[in-house]
Amino acid sequence: MPAPAASKILVIRNDKLGDFMLAWPALALLRAAQPKAHIAVLVPAYTAPLAEACPYIDEVILDPRQKGEWRNGRALSRLLKPKGFDAVITLFSRFDTGLGVWLAGIPRRYAPATKLAQLFHNRRIPQRRSRSEKPEYVYNQDLVRVFLEEQGVTKLKPTEAPYLEFKPAEIKKLKQAFLKEHKIAATKQLLFVHAGHGGSANNLSLGQYGHLARALAGAKRHLVLTAGPTEEAQARRLSSLIEGPHTVLVSKEGLLDFAQHLAFADLFISGSTGPLHVAAALDRPTAAFYPRRRSSTALRWQTVNHADRRLAFMPPESADESDMGSIDLDKAAAAIVKGLL
Repeated sequence: MPAPAASKILVIRNDKLGDFMLAWPALALLRAAQPKAHIAVLVPAYTAPLAEACPYIDEVILDPRQKGEWRNGRALSRLLKPKGFDAVITLFSRFDTGLGVWLAGIPRRYAPATKLAQLFHNRRIPQRRSRSEKPEYVYNQDLVRVFLEEQGVTKLKPTEAPYLEFKPAEIKKLKQAFLKEHKIAATKQLLFVHAGHGGSANNLSLGQYGHLARALAGAKRHLVLTAGPTEEAQARRLSSLIEGPHTVLVSKEGLLDFAQHLAFADLFISGSTGPLHVAAALDRPTAAFYPRRRSSTALRWQTVNHADRRLAFMPPESADESDMGSIDLDKAAAAIVKGLL
């Protein structure tokens, strides 16, 4: 017998930017199946601007982020209890959030059957994410599917990118201003290269990014070296390795403004990092570099843009799984030109 319909649903993905962006297909699936439900998300403050822009979300709740798991769990429970959620779907399980939703008395608590935190949930779904047999966004969708199936929803509408969209007129105006400011011809293809990295997976070196940028440079293309607020020095060092016209774009106006700039990129190049997944949610073409380590592979952290808009490169089988220096960047550049430009 199906469970009673949930009218207020909380979804938790309160870790890094890339992880949150890989939750958007699950949120889209949930919204398509439950168009009248109130869907809230729990996120850290720094991903909140993009959560506010997500069309599948009605409410954004900030993780209290207090020091200590017990303290944060209790603070979270005090925040959630008055809201009266019927169900919570925890896409990434942590002890403090598990404690918080349990103390808040949310009746149906869905989460992966992993870690000690699973004890706080009454609907535990085995996933074996450590095997990396599926993309992360599919694991997230699987949790939502279990929740929906238990409510009797079996016919689910497929979702596809773009998951994040801005008004075309606004992006056109922003692009025109960007081209004018940096004296870039409107006929140029804009190749965004993001060498910064959150550190969760191995990345190319600055020298390798310089090599790749030089291989991709051409009369019809303009390189845009992007950086977060703390990555400017790194972008400037990369700039010194590149001859010819290029632009350094440092995100100083916030995450949403940065995402709006990514919306007019003709190609986004990076390692497996948050901005890559923002670009993919916008369905921009992406070329990404991954290690072969099972927890960090191109399959596990596959981007959500359409298959014909993404390329992934890893060390060859003959090299160490984390040896990013073994990737043939000239071959990668040729594949990028042929497949995406």
